Parts: sequence; C-alpha cells; structure tokens
Amino acid sequence: MEFAKQIKQLRAANQLTQEQLAQQLNVSRQTISSWETGRNLPDLEMVVVLAKLFDISLDTLILGDDKMENKLIDDGNLVNKSRNNRVSLSLIVIGVICFLIKALIKTKVLADGTLSEPFFFLLPIGYLFIFLGLLIGIISLIKVVIKKL
Repeated sequence: MEFAKQIKQLRAANQLTQEQLAQQLNVSRQTISSWETGRNLPDLEMVVVLAKLFDISLDTLILGDDKMENKLIDDGNLVNKSRNNRVSLSLIVIGVICFLIKALIKTKVLADGTLSEPFFFLLPIGYLFIFLGLLIGIISLIKVVIKKL
C-alpha cells in the first residue's frame, strides 16, 4: 500500500486528527497533511517513530511503497556522500598542514657537515594524506557518475 494512504488509514484507525498526530510527533499539521497527500515523505527517524506509535513493523510501513523505499535509500546515499566528502576534505587539509609545518621548521647544518632536519617525515606524510583525500574524492565522484548512467 502507498505510504500516504497507509498513514491516513493508521491515523483514522487510531481516531486521531491530523493536529493530534502532529502534536504527538512534534511536527506541524501541514507536515502530516503533506505526508497523507504524498507531497512529501518523512525521514527515516520519523518513520521509526511512526512505526512505534502505531505499533506496526517498519517493513509494513516502508516496503509497500516504492516511492518511500527510494526516498530512504536516497537519504542513506546522501549521508554516505557527505561523510566521504568530509573525510576527503579532512585528509587534504591535514596534508596541507603537514606541508606548512615542514616549511616553518628550520633545518640546520651541523658542525660535522650533516644536515639536521627535524620532522623529516612531514613531507611524505603530507603527500600521502593529500593523495588519499583526492583518491576518496575521485572515487565518490565516480560512484555518483555511475549511478546517474
């Protein structure tokens, strides 16, 4: 059954008005109305709250409506994309910070002619972090392009 019809039937079967249901869920009456008309769909957290409130399984609530299934899958994909973007950007920033620290640290030539270079490992680590950040970003971009094809 379509999610919108199901919510309307569950609300009516529990003798709740849109206003009463909205108060129980801490949303507006218009939000309930938009769910019941199919204009909008709730996020996964709200679907779980609805399932608990009406004492039905998530399978019953979600799996009957392809539109709802696709929305929840898309929401999950957005979370993954966002996480990948944050990880990628963080790695690149750490790499740049390694380069900046390396540039600020002075090297010394000791009396015996050897080069004293503290934190010599910062340069390769900086390259590694930037490479990994770019790699994760490129892989995320490729996944988006493949899904659109």
